[in-house]
Amino acid sequence: MLTDHQTLRYSRHLLLQQVGEGGQLQLQQAKVLLIGLGGLGSPAALYLAAAGIGELHLVDHDQVEISNLQRQILYRESDVGEDKVEAAERQLSDLNDDIELVIHAEKVTASNALTLVQGMDVVLDCTDNFAVRHAINAACKQAAVPLVSGAAIRLEGQLSVFDFRDAQSPCYACLCSPTGQEPKLNCANSGVLGPVLGVIASLQALAAIKLILGLPVVKGQLQLFDALHGDWQQFAIARSSQCPVCADH
Repeated sequence: MLTDHQTLRYSRHLLLQQVGEGGQLQLQQAKVLLIGLGGLGSPAALYLAAAGIGELHLVDHDQVEISNLQRQILYRESDVGEDKVEAAERQLSDLNDDIELVIHAEKVTASNALTLVQGMDVVLDCTDNFAVRHAINAACKQAAVPLVSGAAIRLEGQLSVFDFRDAQSPCYACLCSPTGQEPKLNCANSGVLGPVLGVIASLQALAAIKLILGLPVVKGQLQLFDALHGDWQQFAIARSSQCPVCADH
C-alpha cells in the first residue's frame, strides 16, 4: 500500500489506467540493472529513479570527465574526477530518496555479467563496448531476464528489446556476431549530438517500465532513429539457427 507521500509523489502515474496504484507498487518492487552511466545511462537512470523503481543497480567503472558533460546530463562540473557510480548515487538520491540504489564500480565482463544480471526484472544495456554488449546479452539469455539495448552515434540511434522470458526470442548476437570486430566508429572519434542519446535513453526507460507493468512492448526488432531527418525505421531480427547464444544446439 502506498504511503500518503508516495500517493502524492506518483499521483500522475496513479491517474493512468495502465499504471494505477497496483502498477506503482509493481515498480516499487522491481529490480532494474542499468549498465553504463554515460550518455544513455544518465537520462535513463533519471527517469527510472523518478518513476520509483524500487531497487536500481548502477554499473560503471569510469570517472566523470569534462567532455562527458555535453551529453551525460546526470553529472555536474563539480563531479569531474569522481567515480560515475558515486556521483550518480548522490544525484539520484537527491531526486528520489524513496528508492534503493546499489552501485557497482566495476567493468562488466563475461566472468561477472551473470552475477550482476541474476535476480533482476529488467536489464538496460547503455554501454558502448562490443564485447561488453555480448557479455550482457549472453548473461540475460542464460538468466531469462529481459534486455533493453540502446546505442547512438553522430545523429543516429538504435533500440532493441529482447525478452528472454520467451525461449524463442532472438538475441543481440543474432543481430551482431560475437566474432565480429569492434566497430571503428564511436562517440570519442565520431561525435554525437546529446539529445539523440536522450531520445534513445528515454525509450529504454519507457521499455523497462512497460516490461515491468506487463504493457505491450516492441520486441525482437531493430529500431533505427535518423535524428537529422526525424525518421524511424524498424526491422525484424530473425533468430539465427547458428547463433552461439540462443540457437538450439
